[in-house]
Amino acid sequence: MTFTRACGVSDVAPGTALAVDVDGTDVALVHEGDDWYAVADECSHAAIPLSEGEVEGCEIECWLHGSRFDLRTGKPSGPPATEPVVVYAVQVDGDDVLVDVTTPINH
Repeated sequence: MTFTRACGVSDVAPGTALAVDVDGTDVALVHEGDDWYAVADECSHAAIPLSEGEVEGCEIECWLHGSRFDLRTGKPSGPPATEPVVVYAVQVDGDDVLVDVTTPINH
């Protein structure tokens, strides 16, 4: 795995998402409680940034049509989306949040 710094821990408030560019890949980085998630920052139903959506538990909801995705698997958990979004590995190293975009977890 090749982890790259995406942002600082303090850059993402708990319960929110942040759009980050990791080695040329648009990622929605989510901080929920003690957990961190990284998914492709584009809804599979419409080309809308998921980072602009609402985070609730282990799900992110696209603001345009309400598609929901499980942040752990990328699978849609609410219509109209039927295709998953790509999920990436995340790790926290001190004050840095690192993401590996070279090896998606679910593809």
